[in-house]
Amino acid sequence: MKKMGPYPPYYKANDGQIIISGRSVESIVKEAGSTPLFIYSREILSKKMDELRDAMPESLDIHYAMKANSYKPVLEHMNTLVDGFDLASGGELDLAIEAGVDPHNMSFAGPGKRDAELEKAIKAGVTLNVESPTEADRMIAIAARLGMKAKAALRVNPSFDLKGSGMKMGGGAKQFGMDEELIAPTAKKIIESGNIWCGFHIYAGSQSLSAEAIIETQSNTFELAARLANEIGIAPEKVNLGGGFGIPYFPKETPIDINAIGAAMDEILSDLPSILQNTKFCIELGRYLVGEAGIYVTTIVDRKISHEETFLVVDGGLHHQLAASGNFGTVIRRNYPIAVAHKFDENGYKEEKSEIVNVVGCLCTPLDMLGDKVLLPETYVGDAIILFCAGAYGASASPSNFLGHGQAIETLI
Repeated sequence: MKKMGPYPPYYKANDGQIIISGRSVESIVKEAGSTPLFIYSREILSKKMDELRDAMPESLDIHYAMKANSYKPVLEHMNTLVDGFDLASGGELDLAIEAGVDPHNMSFAGPGKRDAELEKAIKAGVTLNVESPTEADRMIAIAARLGMKAKAALRVNPSFDLKGSGMKMGGGAKQFGMDEELIAPTAKKIIESGNIWCGFHIYAGSQSLSAEAIIETQSNTFELAARLANEIGIAPEKVNLGGGFGIPYFPKETPIDINAIGAAMDEILSDLPSILQNTKFCIELGRYLVGEAGIYVTTIVDRKISHEETFLVVDGGLHHQLAASGNFGTVIRRNYPIAVAHKFDENGYKEEKSEIVNVVGCLCTPLDMLGDKVLLPETYVGDAIILFCAGAYGASASPSNFLGHGQAIETLI
């Protein structure tokens, strides 16, 4: 048997049924008509934001990184909760505008922005997080052709990284942002061209569960922002401190201490260097805000035995949940939290009442493994299997067209 990750604390059992926002999963599936199905909860999204607001300094803005989940109803709800949106393509810009987000509250990062995307962002009034001196040159030229002023922050590739992060975005040779020595010359070029330099975007890593590591990184980020601002000679209007707040997916992982992070942030903000006294600061979070607010529901279509192992074959798979299959950046495959929709126990299953099974998807590849030797109650064809922590990097980050199976249904309740 291989252990699975912890169940998020927002889901309870009622006579064995998983309850999400007061409703059983089975009733939601019936309403949707079929599986595979992503279910997202307004209640949990709002609760996560409330918890974060309570922990962070009042003056700190919170931005939503929409790459985590770009489902339109989720974007519309998040727009009522956060101070800004961070996007990473022209397509995401279109989605955010369709969801009613004010372009002046958007910032646009990404190492390969095409000219058409730069033009679209300049016309809309979106802040561009410029990733290289040559991207700055292209932005300046496009703004001049349009007779407009571009709004630009500079994305910094810091010399430090976020220790223990799942994906490191700084601390060495990276495709993201500019090395520190390029920042001041590029900022001065933007200012001299008549465009608007807004500040910095400094993102060192993601998916950390260590408050100490994030506190250290944020302290380094404030120091770096002050030093770069002094080199430029102008105070930045805004500094995006990045994010990195993780959620527990795997065995032995525990939630990050956001109260400790908030207290450390408050201490830094109360004693800022003079050049940052009037600067507005924000953090950028995606997974932390939406990951635990979603579940993925898939139905067993076959049950088979091979070499004395039980395989539950479901109608979903890695084409919707690439990360849960272990094929989205993890080195060693580990099990996400999994449950049976109508036999749920938030305290975990007892071995004498359960069986060890492999939960596999419907794709013709051995990579399509959603649960490797997990302990579940005895389960049969037609039963619904739940994967938790599916609100981030599920539908938005999986190859839904692989083998022609198509997209899953999504719903926000």
